[in-house]
Amino acid sequence: MAQTIEVGELRKRYGDVRAVDGVTFGVDEGEFFGILGPNGAGKTTTLEIIEGLREADGGEVSVLGMRPWPRNPKLLPRIGVQLQASSFFERLTAREQLRTFGSLYGVPARRADTMLETVGLTDKADVRVEQLSGGQAQRLSIACALVHDPELVFLDEPTAALDPQARRNLWDVLKKINTEGRTIVLTTHYMDEAEILCDRVAIMDAGRVLRLGPPATLVRGLDAPSRISVASGVLALDAARALPGADEAADDGVSLTISTRDPSAVVAAMAAEDALDGVQIRGATLEDVFLDLTGREYRA
Repeated sequence: MAQTIEVGELRKRYGDVRAVDGVTFGVDEGEFFGILGPNGAGKTTTLEIIEGLREADGGEVSVLGMRPWPRNPKLLPRIGVQLQASSFFERLTAREQLRTFGSLYGVPARRADTMLETVGLTDKADVRVEQLSGGQAQRLSIACALVHDPELVFLDEPTAALDPQARRNLWDVLKKINTEGRTIVLTTHYMDEAEILCDRVAIMDAGRVLRLGPPATLVRGLDAPSRISVASGVLALDAARALPGADEAADDGVSLTISTRDPSAVVAAMAAEDALDGVQIRGATLEDVFLDLTGREYRA
């Protein structure tokens, strides 16, 4: 499969800080690719270099077979960029905003109006941008990045600060965009978002790629226990700890949770005790992989 993006030994330093320190990866044509990492991991800097917004100190970058830096006029019409913070022209309606962006690329007004439908904002076409909700503004921002029909789309934390309903609505929009054949590169702090949307993810920290692959493959490669939970009181804590295959058990007064690397043995033993009331089994997730690689220390 042809690669839309090729990055090799990419480096960027700010004084003594190595923001990007030898990053290498490729993004296939039509792929939904995620870049994950804690604050300060180098995600946004990496993205800005690939987009041609920032010059690298070293390494190679190819986007659609071209170098993005210095700013490449041939490349710009083929990519769409949605930044972390979106800025709109004041006092314009959603339709006027989108038509204005489209005019920069010579896009007819009809195409701009069609994009409102694509992102589910047809009923907000005549609403001024400052009156849109956070989720609606994010969808309009993505529409502006797509109005000229780019082959490659960059989305930098598109669902940040959105409520769960708005996030899931935006996920549907992004899935639709990807199924239309566009390559999407996404940065996000939400592990469930990356697990649902992305074909592959690169987990970064301290300017380096620590792990790269499909989310399911990364999760399967993690040696993490499953957690089996039942309602508190269904089984005594000492009895839970004595179950075949149980590694640890804890009861917080609401749920009894058992950690195990042999969930089938534990569930079978619990069934024999008629102790499966409200049972839930949770395996490892991409969040577990992320925390295993980057640590649990909070970073502002």
